[in-house]
Order: sequence, then structure tokens, then C-alpha cells
Amino acid sequence: MRKLKFSVGLSLLASPALAASGPFFSLGNSDFIVLIAFLVFLGVLVYFKVPGIILGMLDKRADGIRANLDEARTLRDEAKTLLASYERKRGEATAQADRIVAAARHEAEAAAAKARADLDISITRRLKAAEEQIESAQASAVKDVRDRAIQVAIAAAGDVLSKNMDGARSAALTDQSIKTVESKLH
Repeated sequence: MRKLKFSVGLSLLASPALAASGPFFSLGNSDFIVLIAFLVFLGVLVYFKVPGIILGMLDKRADGIRANLDEARTLRDEAKTLLASYERKRGEATAQADRIVAAARHEAEAAAAKARADLDISITRRLKAAEEQIESAQASAVKDVRDRAIQVAIAAAGDVLSKNMDGARSAALTDQSIKTVESKLH
């Protein structure tokens, strides 16, 4: 209220009424009329307590602004808390992701090592099976060669015997074979 009265006093000192020429306190002087109207206007404002109402409204506005500032500070603090919480959670998630990647890498390396070991076992088994097949094929080939050699030898012996054998010699060999069989059986 004091500020209002002080500002009104200053405005009266700097009024255009002081700059007018002629008799100042005359109703013909427009500056005087304006001054009186201004003073009446100020009196009406003071009578209806408009400065108090305006100051009350300004105080309410100041209180509202103060409340908004307090709420903004509270929200800022909550936001900082949330940000710290999210950053901590992000750090934990990053650490967990790193652990998952490391575990997956370890499992992949273990699976690769197991696959290599299984491959080595499979290769060893296949080599052994191939060697056995080779040995079997070799034994079969040797048997086939022997059988064929026996057949060739029998055929050759048959040819030789048929060429060298005559009737008398055949009968002598037959008699000798019978005697050998008899001596062995009795």
C-alpha cells in the first residue's frame, strides 16, 4: 500500500498540470480538470479497496507461482531419482547381457570342443571300419587267388595226368591206391 501512495505522489509531481500556462486552479484549465479527475479516480480506487484486492491477487499469484516452483523442484528431484534408478537398472541390464554373452560364448566353445571330439571319434571309427573292410577285401582276394590257383593247378594236373596216363599205368595206380587204403583201414 505504501508503494502505491508513493507512486501516486511521484505521478502528481511529474504531472502535466505543472507544465500548463495560465491560472492553474481554473475549471477552464484542462490540466486542472484532468488532475481532479485523476485524483477522484484514485480516491474511488482506494475507497473500493482496489489496491488491496490487486495486492491480494498478486499475493495469490505469487503463492501459486511459489507452489508451482516447489512442485517443479519436487518433480525435478523425483526425475533425478528415477534417472538414477534407470541408469542403475541399465547398468545391471548391461552387466547381465555381458554375462549372458559370456555364458553363450562359453557354451558355444564347449559345444565346438564336443563336436570336435565327436568328429575325431567318428573319424577313428570310420578309419577302423575302412581298415577292417580293406583287410576283409584283402583276405577275400587272397582266398580267391588261392582258390583260382588250386583250380588252375587241378586243371593243369588233370591235363598232365591225362597226357601221361595210359591204361596200364592207370590200372597200376588204382591197385596201389586200393592197397594203401586197405593198409590204413586195417
